[in-house]
Amino acid sequence: MDHSSHHHPATEHDHAHHTAEPAGRPHSSTPPVATWGMAAQATLHCLTGCAIGEVLGMVIGTAAGLSNIATVVLAVALAFVFGYALTMRGVLRAGLDFRAALKVALAADTISIAVMEILDNAVMLTVPGAMDAGLSSWLFWVALAGALLVAFVLTTPVNKWLISRGKGHAVMHQYHHGH
Repeated sequence: MDHSSHHHPATEHDHAHHTAEPAGRPHSSTPPVATWGMAAQATLHCLTGCAIGEVLGMVIGTAAGLSNIATVVLAVALAFVFGYALTMRGVLRAGLDFRAALKVALAADTISIAVMEILDNAVMLTVPGAMDAGLSSWLFWVALAGALLVAFVLTTPVNKWLISRGKGHAVMHQYHHGH
């Protein structure tokens, strides 16, 4: 009995090792199976960085009295910076050097961030008075929250398509063993 208990942990360990790998994980060039959950997670990850940069850009631009266009340019630039920074943080933690991490971040997030920024800035510019409302106005914050929500809803299918083709956030899956 004692001997068999020594035998089981080894087979359990082997079994656990196989099940720890996600089912859709690419072994060579096979793209992962893109689920809506994966796409939503990738979009949410992207949205976090975008939202930080976007809000910061809108706050700085509005507080500094910049024009709408200058504010949007600043918000977009910061959205890319924070979007890439969040991705790089995870990839650097997986042991890649800065240059390799930057390449992964550019490959993983560029399209997603670009689509998101086009959408949420388009919403901000089309909501009457939102850009001019000022930081103390509920209109500014409601419009910004709505813009980010629209961007999330419309960017998720884009990310699903990218992941199914082995692009976008799919490039990160090889570095995210624990997540």
